[in-house]
Amino acid sequence: MCVVKMPSFDDILSAPTLFADRGVLSPHWVPDVLPFREKETTRIMTAVAPALAHERSRNLFIYGKTGTGKTCTVRKVMAEFEARKSSARSCYINCRMYNSRYRVIQKMAKDFVPELDRSGFGLNTLYEKMMEWISLDESAPTPKTGRRVVVVLDEVDMVRDLDELLYTLTRMNDELQAGSISIIGITNRLSFKDALDPRSKSSLCETEMVFTPYSPSQLREILARRTEMGFKKGVVEDSAINLAAAIAAQETGDARYALKLLLRAGEIADEKHRPHITHTEVEEARRSVDVDLAAETIATLPVHQQLVLLAVCNLSLEGQRYARLGGTPSNNQADGEHHLMSGEVYEEYSRLCRTYKKPKRSARWYREYLNDLEMLGLITTVESGRGMRGRTRLIRPGYSPEQMKKIIEKSAAIHGPDDAMPDLPEGKGGHSSLSKIDGQLSLGRSDGQVSNSKPAW
Repeated sequence: MCVVKMPSFDDILSAPTLFADRGVLSPHWVPDVLPFREKETTRIMTAVAPALAHERSRNLFIYGKTGTGKTCTVRKVMAEFEARKSSARSCYINCRMYNSRYRVIQKMAKDFVPELDRSGFGLNTLYEKMMEWISLDESAPTPKTGRRVVVVLDEVDMVRDLDELLYTLTRMNDELQAGSISIIGITNRLSFKDALDPRSKSSLCETEMVFTPYSPSQLREILARRTEMGFKKGVVEDSAINLAAAIAAQETGDARYALKLLLRAGEIADEKHRPHITHTEVEEARRSVDVDLAAETIATLPVHQQLVLLAVCNLSLEGQRYARLGGTPSNNQADGEHHLMSGEVYEEYSRLCRTYKKPKRSARWYREYLNDLEMLGLITTVESGRGMRGRTRLIRPGYSPEQMKKIIEKSAAIHGPDDAMPDLPEGKGGHSSLSKIDGQLSLGRSDGQVSNSKPAW
């Protein structure tokens, strides 16, 4: 009888690996030196420096795509801020997790006032305790100086009731006899502030700055530095670094994506017992990283973008309702392209809004959602050609509609209360809350091919 030896942790931990320190390749790791972000670091330090001199610092709003170093730069600056050992304090809040006014105020209170580190306190109690703590600073040069507090709101557009939060923080500053609160807001969305109340916009956006995407040469330098620390010497070939940098630069200049490519390439090399990481492993890594990012992207879409994408998936699976001129269904085009007409997708979206009891957005909002979904690589659109009644956008899913539909239907967002702001007049934008997802899902391109583009953020 053949006895099969069961694997043990000792076997796994003693297995050969190309990694020296896997954590260095994490997008959450903050290096001692942030290359190519010296100017941005200086501007952030300039904005918060007054708090170290017992003065109120200016509010700062930071824009930029994912992977441009916004969070990493801010966290590094605020770590140095805290290291100064002054009475000024800072608080970092991830608004994907703390996505309402109450949760943000509660997180601030817990960080600053230890006795509030339990549930059950109402908003008014938290507010009053925070006011008292900020006003009284025994280490300040004079009793009336108070504490200077800087609150970092990362992905601030995820806060459901952002206007109410900003009003509350502004009211604190108005009522405080000593001390102050300043805000650093971080977002990937350049247009979200258009939805803010004018008073909120003026208070939040006192100073604004944009983090531009990294260039191919900058990404290569970043990857080279991480490779020296993250992998054993000599195991990563230049071809792997060059390809990972080129792929990321071609998409959005996303350093996180480039790091994920290298991390996954290393894992593939380990799994297949290869002695080096080359461009071949990076190409293999690209397929799995694209799939993971696509699922992650869908999971974090605002509810109405999920509903529009669900409408595209439903129609792609069920067949189209409109016909081309002459009575030929548009999904039977001679070139084999199965496109949906924009009007029928909007009708299906409207039906889904009724089904899930969400307020339907205007046609202008719908067009913005299509633009966002196309930017993320979840759909593709083309302008209609000859044989169509007028001009319209033709839409097709970017990935398997079956898999995308499963993700959306498991999302908490479409089944929960509508977190987005009420529909706004023409020219305004909006924001809504974080969506969540259960289970593990994999995605394949609807045409059976591996995606050539990484979903952006």
